[in-house]
Amino acid sequence: MALVIKEECVLCTVCESECPNGAISRGDDAYMIDSTLCTECAGFYDQPQCAAVCPVDCISTPADAKPQDGIYQKFLRLVS
Repeated sequence: MALVIKEECVLCTVCESECPNGAISRGDDAYMIDSTLCTECAGFYDQPQCAAVCPVDCISTPADAKPQDGIYQKFLRLVS
């Protein structure tokens, strides 16, 4: 599963530099999270850093997301 940035994004740039996987980039109207790179900071931090620093609280898990046990395995694939 990966986090998403909702339309309330104010393009403040804070989240982009916090992502240890480089999964966040600027889109036309908001920042976006690449689901193939997002590990919700597993392997680096106890909680997603982008969500922790977001000043408008617009980063979250999608409502239709299913829990994924393999998030740490995803991290291991990315760093190997």
